[in-house]
Amino acid sequence: MLAIAGDSAAGKTTLTRGLVQSLGPERVTAVCVDDYHRYDREERRSLPFTPLHPECNHMAIMEQHLQLLATGQPILKPTYSHATGTFGRPELIEPREFIIVEGLLPLHTRLARSCFDVSVYLDPPEEIRREWKIRRDCTKRGYDREQVLAELERREADSAAFIRPQRACADIVVRFEPSEGASRDHPLSATLLLRPTISHPDLSAVLGDDARRAVHLKLARDLDGKPVDALHIHGHAPAELSRRVEGHIWKGLGIADAFPDSLGMLEPGVRSEPLALTELILLYHMLQAEASAATVEGPEGREIASELAPL
Repeated sequence: MLAIAGDSAAGKTTLTRGLVQSLGPERVTAVCVDDYHRYDREERRSLPFTPLHPECNHMAIMEQHLQLLATGQPILKPTYSHATGTFGRPELIEPREFIIVEGLLPLHTRLARSCFDVSVYLDPPEEIRREWKIRRDCTKRGYDREQVLAELERREADSAAFIRPQRACADIVVRFEPSEGASRDHPLSATLLLRPTISHPDLSAVLGDDARRAVHLKLARDLDGKPVDALHIHGHAPAELSRRVEGHIWKGLGIADAFPDSLGMLEPGVRSEPLALTELILLYHMLQAEASAATVEGPEGREIASELAPL
């Protein structure tokens, strides 16, 4: 089980979609925990808090459902439409080989966090996230710019109190932002903080001098001052070089399938190499978690684990 947490319009759905397409929809159950909102949009107008506040969500039900999924049991999940701001019919969710849970608050409680093998927090600069939210809400959710700006202002206190603290609980922090000195229309780069709470892939074999133009690893300081490995993926690197690095990592995963073209797709025809490499790192962790679980279960698992042993 993989958790992807972050504020509104941080890129959670884009990342989830890429992972689902790469692994195959028949192998993945994707759950958005924003469906656990307690109130519809009209009811929230008179409330003193926003959807980012735990009191605005059925957290206990969410925790119960995460535990059921973690133990291989189906759930009857609520559904919420961001387009209309209303609730729909509950949906039967069957756990598959992989489970990806994304949303505003999947890492808010200790019980919820205990359900996940890997957890990610998306941490774009606020200026960029606000631009993404304005563009998305105006084009897809029927708002105008002034409404989105007003809602961003209203949500700020709850974001600071409940969303951003989840960053400290994640195994991996992902930050898409422009490279230093790059113009606003330049492709975004990505930095992944690989915290020692889980075992990360050994990328030494693919991070030679040539690859440094696409990706490099360095020791940095986290917000709490602790040392952390920071993997920087350059948005300005030649696509051919980035693809070569991606191919090396994919080969190291020991997967017989062809390299998935769906990796890194922002939208049809628009590809981000930093996003593709980020998805590859997460695929590694999901496959490692699957291999570890299968090893416990029996001989078939040992065979899968042996394929990943070189990593």
